[in-house]
Amino acid sequence: MVTQLSEETGGLLPVFRGNRPYGLAIVLLALLLFVQLIRLIWLAVTPIGPVGGWQASEVRVIPPQSRLALFRSFDPFYRTGPANDANVVTSLQLTLFGIRMNEGSGLGSAILAGTDGVQDSYAVGDEIMSSVTLAAVKFDHVVIDRNGTRESLYLDQSIPAQTISADEIGTSEIDTLATAGLSAADAMAFNPRMEDGRVTGIVVNPKGDGALFSAAGLHDGDIIVAVNGQPVTSATDISSLQRQIAPGTNLSIEVERGAEVVPIVVNLGSP
Repeated sequence: MVTQLSEETGGLLPVFRGNRPYGLAIVLLALLLFVQLIRLIWLAVTPIGPVGGWQASEVRVIPPQSRLALFRSFDPFYRTGPANDANVVTSLQLTLFGIRMNEGSGLGSAILAGTDGVQDSYAVGDEIMSSVTLAAVKFDHVVIDRNGTRESLYLDQSIPAQTISADEIGTSEIDTLATAGLSAADAMAFNPRMEDGRVTGIVVNPKGDGALFSAAGLHDGDIIVAVNGQPVTSATDISSLQRQIAPGTNLSIEVERGAEVVPIVVNLGSP
């Protein structure tokens, strides 16, 4: 292929002679490169953003009445059918004693009793009595199908929950020791636990029948490691503990029992 400058164009454009398809391809590639260069310059100089006077559309809020109707007609959790809660409490002489829910399948069972007081377990779909079946099990009530009408039966919540006072919280055991005039030496034996030549606890064992020892909440072989928040570090703590164990005093001790440290409050009663 011989390339010469064209005289007709003033020598500005090359003239390809010989393989004309190859020369035409070179020209097309040059044009494509020129177009891509223009596009790159355009992307560099134009700002990034929406084209034209774009504005966000206004939020469309559904009226409360329409939302209530929508939620009543559609259950987002169980889409097998429209939501149909039973707002009517049944007038049947039935008592609900227990509920067992299966959140995975949406089914469950309930313990019900009739007028005879006999309790029986019913699964969803079972017939409770003539023309009455268990339709659904909820958190605190069940839904029964009575001749095609859904009715609710709730657990009896008239019995208040047991109240726990603050004095009953914070200790694992609270025991009363009726000393009946007996001293600590008569109820238990105290021996120091030595580690590396230091006293690290008091090993206690029962004496006699062990009734007072057990009443104090102690077990054979317990190791007292702290008395009233103070750790046991010397033999003088043993004699001090023996003097403190007297009628009319309360002691807070920490006991090593196996791999656990158990707090115990010992109430020695009135003097």
